[in-house]
Amino acid sequence: MKWRGSRQSDNVEDRRSISGGGKAIIGGGVIGIIVLLLNVFGGETGQQIAPILEQLQGGQGQQTEAAAPLSKEDEEMGNFVRAMLAYNEDTWTKIFAEHGMTYEKPKLVLFKGAVQTACGGASSASGPFYCPGDRKVYMDLDFFEELKTKFGAKGGDFAIAYVIAHEIGHHIQTLLGTSAKMRQEQQGKSEAEANKLSVALELQADFYAGVWAHDNQEKLEAGDIEEALSAASAVGDDAIQSKMQGHIVPDSFTHGTSEQRMYWFNRGFKTGDIKQGTTFEEIR
Repeated sequence: MKWRGSRQSDNVEDRRSISGGGKAIIGGGVIGIIVLLLNVFGGETGQQIAPILEQLQGGQGQQTEAAAPLSKEDEEMGNFVRAMLAYNEDTWTKIFAEHGMTYEKPKLVLFKGAVQTACGGASSASGPFYCPGDRKVYMDLDFFEELKTKFGAKGGDFAIAYVIAHEIGHHIQTLLGTSAKMRQEQQGKSEAEANKLSVALELQADFYAGVWAHDNQEKLEAGDIEEALSAASAVGDDAIQSKMQGHIVPDSFTHGTSEQRMYWFNRGFKTGDIKQGTTFEEIR
């Protein structure tokens, strides 16, 4: 994606060269896999399990060590993330204004290893996530190498851009009250029915990422959309479950299938119309 020379957001907190700040969920073993399955690209609901998982470990967290100074490559990636966040800020400020609303810009936190948030502690195994408690997006960029090597995504800078846009999509849902409404609707529902609502929330965030890409078409380069679709496909519930456990359990899906995630991103990209993100009406 074309980004050099563009505005960089000042709403990025780069914590990669400092300590993770205390206890964090250990990312290895069975617990690490559980966290990855629940949270990969995952929105806000999965972060609620962080304190529970820490209790399962007997309350023994890992102290994170101070990270090494940032390399030139790390600094370059930080600049790329700042540019992508600026693109999101410009897009959603404009769209909100068109609908008579004011867009509240979120913060994006870059970290390595572990991080403390208003939603609890998390490790890099959690994958990128949005915390509604402090309205911040959290990302360990090392995750994208795992996405490519373990889950078969193509990789590339637009895969990262897609993930940022997806997590900003969850911020949009918080601002519009969609997330709070979904949590209310989940009350009293069976696990399967509650999961369907979570799927609708995630797919709508994919749709919003597509809307953002539509608004930034002049900045796209050859292969960018394919990178986004590859990433969306790699993190479908069916793809992850098949990879991790050898079979799929549809009633346990919380993020949508690979096909669904690609469809809703594409729908947003092709229409550019936020009114078309009707996942809650269509995913039942």
